[in-house]
Amino acid sequence: SHRQLLSRPPSAAGPLEFSAARAREYLNNITAIGPRTVGSPENEVLAVNYLLEQIREIAKESTDAHRISVDIQRPTGSFSIDFLGGFTSYYANITNVVVKLEPRNGAEHAVLSNCHFDSVPNTPGASDDAVSCAVMLEILDTLSKSSESLQHAVIFLFNGAEENVLQASHGFITQHEWAKSIRAFVNLEAAGVGGKELVFQTGPENPWLVQAYIVAAKHPFASVVAQEIFQSGIIPAETDFRIYRDFGNVPGIDLAFIENGYIYHTEYDTSDRILTDSIQRAGDNILAVLKYLATSEKLAKSFEYQHGNVVFFDILGLFVLAYPARIGTIMNYITAAVAFIYLSKKVLQSKTRAVQNLKKLFTAFGLTLMSWVCTLVAVLIVAVFVSLIGRALSWYSYFYVSVSLYGSAAAAKLILVHMLAKKFFYKNMNEQYLGDIFFDASLMIWSIALAVMTQMGLCSAFICTLWVAFPLLTKLVVYKEFSQKGATMKFIVMYMLGMFVPYLYMLYLSWTVFEMFTPVMGRIGSEIPPDVVLAGFIVIFTMILSSYFINFIYLVKSTKTTLVTLTAVFVVTLVLVCSGIFFPYSSDAANPKPKRVFLQHTSRRFHDLDGNVVKSDSGIWINGFDYNGIAHITPYVPEINDTIRTPCEEQAPFCGLPWILPVHFLFRLVKNWYLPAPEILPRSPIQFKVLSKELMPWNSVRLSFEVSGPSHMSLYVRPHKGSALSRWSLGDGTPVASLGGDYFVFYSRGLQAVPWLFWVELTAPEKHSDGIVSLAIAAHYFFGEDQKSPQLYALQERFPNWTFSSGWSCTYDLFVF
Repeated sequence: SHRQLLSRPPSAAGPLEFSAARAREYLNNITAIGPRTVGSPENEVLAVNYLLEQIREIAKESTDAHRISVDIQRPTGSFSIDFLGGFTSYYANITNVVVKLEPRNGAEHAVLSNCHFDSVPNTPGASDDAVSCAVMLEILDTLSKSSESLQHAVIFLFNGAEENVLQASHGFITQHEWAKSIRAFVNLEAAGVGGKELVFQTGPENPWLVQAYIVAAKHPFASVVAQEIFQSGIIPAETDFRIYRDFGNVPGIDLAFIENGYIYHTEYDTSDRILTDSIQRAGDNILAVLKYLATSEKLAKSFEYQHGNVVFFDILGLFVLAYPARIGTIMNYITAAVAFIYLSKKVLQSKTRAVQNLKKLFTAFGLTLMSWVCTLVAVLIVAVFVSLIGRALSWYSYFYVSVSLYGSAAAAKLILVHMLAKKFFYKNMNEQYLGDIFFDASLMIWSIALAVMTQMGLCSAFICTLWVAFPLLTKLVVYKEFSQKGATMKFIVMYMLGMFVPYLYMLYLSWTVFEMFTPVMGRIGSEIPPDVVLAGFIVIFTMILSSYFINFIYLVKSTKTTLVTLTAVFVVTLVLVCSGIFFPYSSDAANPKPKRVFLQHTSRRFHDLDGNVVKSDSGIWINGFDYNGIAHITPYVPEINDTIRTPCEEQAPFCGLPWILPVHFLFRLVKNWYLPAPEILPRSPIQFKVLSKELMPWNSVRLSFEVSGPSHMSLYVRPHKGSALSRWSLGDGTPVASLGGDYFVFYSRGLQAVPWLFWVELTAPEKHSDGIVSLAIAAHYFFGEDQKSPQLYALQERFPNWTFSSGWSCTYDLFVF
């Protein structure tokens, strides 16, 4: 059935050139298989066979300079990770397709390129991450046809279980014999669909890797700011980068497509939405970087070059500036010191008025900070109000709405505070002098921020350097103009030119941040009000961009017109938002921005100490993935309303709900719904057996279990009061509690795995009439005949077309021991 897939498209590009047309053909064929969930025939058989066929074809046409070896790895293993509140992962017989391209006579060292071909349920996963695998196939083909020999091996890992929270990469780096030779890696990921691929983390340390990217990549796009935001954990996401770094101790580069995150992990993530230019760009970059690393002297001794972090950022995608963080620290401190010297000279220029000058500078400094605090508070009040009246995310489909609502409010509030200060506090003072002192106050704020961020070891402090160095230079150049009466045209032009670099860079950076963050707001759960987060971002950018223009409020005659205009924009936008004219979601075929809803048709059974069922129920458990819950859906499906809110089963771990991952802390129970539905009877039900209960020394009990069931299961453990979970056979043996104190184990398997055997050891008090531990297991049916019940199908059919509803069936059993 796959013969037609083997007709390889003719080579459009010459030797050693990446062909986006051929990569697109690979992409189309991979996504044509359909959703590739771990354990499904699509993922474990069809995708694997397709990859192997293509690799065999590539191997046939490779030149004599290379040797190609292929291995199918099916690892079983377990590890704990402090991601999503902390949990433990167990995998059995999952799949990796590993290809090694090396010089004819072998190579001691290797660089790894990693993509994953599995997808989340119910999505074709074109950008996440089939396109990366297509790019890697084309790079393998291009490199293998070259007559030039490489110095080191390139290992291409087509990883079959990344969406199961990084399991296949763990299986590879901890168990595969080739893993020992890897000195660096390039990980290809997606947080959006197409666009430019952003280098959003590198290292740890190893500045030479960033240098390699800078030298080799044709179209660089990289930012240490993205790295520090990502690694701070404020975006609930992780990539295989983490596994290679933490379990393999290998440095690397993490790249991801970031545009159009609205359709990431949805049914709309199809290959036709990824532009050929995007594929060509990614291919050119990654081919060049891999080729550079595979011929680099430094790769062999990569551990010797591990000295410190590196500051890196691209300038409008044209080139990347990078330098060691040590040098950055020196530069930052010198810049801050120069600014402080300049400020002290200003204060001390006349000895008699030094104290008075200092007072004036600190007053302006205090006023500026106060104006920022007032602005932040005022705008956040608006954001909270908008959220409370049920109009959250009204900017989700129209980004300009957030700018004209929160941006205009922020700018107006800033101007208002300073206008009032000028009118009442600084009555009859020389405008020129005021303009000067507020410029100095902004410079002082930036210099302090620079010193503090540098002290904290943040590489992103380079932004503060730009905001201190350029304005200071401008000030010294146009100082004469500053002291003349009124803001002359010549002065304004020179001032603008001096500020051009930091402003241009800041606008470029803020575009990247909003490009990444706005879509994330539609999938951060129901706990965090997205309007508050976005309003906060907008206020911060407004404060940064206005910092050196506050002095103009004091220099110009009047700012009334500006204030009135901004207030009018804000009021009109607020009225329109409150009226509900801006519907958050969009079903526009060309550019959908769907609302995500998760539906699980669940049958639950709660057992007592003797194994009797004390309570059972069935229903469709509904989770809206954003702050709006199901308010917009109720008109279409009236039975989903607040009368069917999910109650918390207090005695059960995780409220007795079949979470697929421990993301309970991102969701409020008042924003979960449980619609009664008939019981589900899966054709392959879960089998859960207690194998033994043994008394161990030190008052502890070991319970051993055997479980067999579908490819995805979640295990939840809650020791009773007085008991403690001391050891288990999972991860490194030390149990890791999730947020809230319960324990969560994520289980997944490929095809034909043996039953899952595990034990838990608990220390227990002498008397425990109500048992020592509650243990629950949920079985998730993500594909195949058990995936959707007729009721689930019927309910999904009624959902409006601007939703993406991902549905599956699951069973939940709670036991007490």
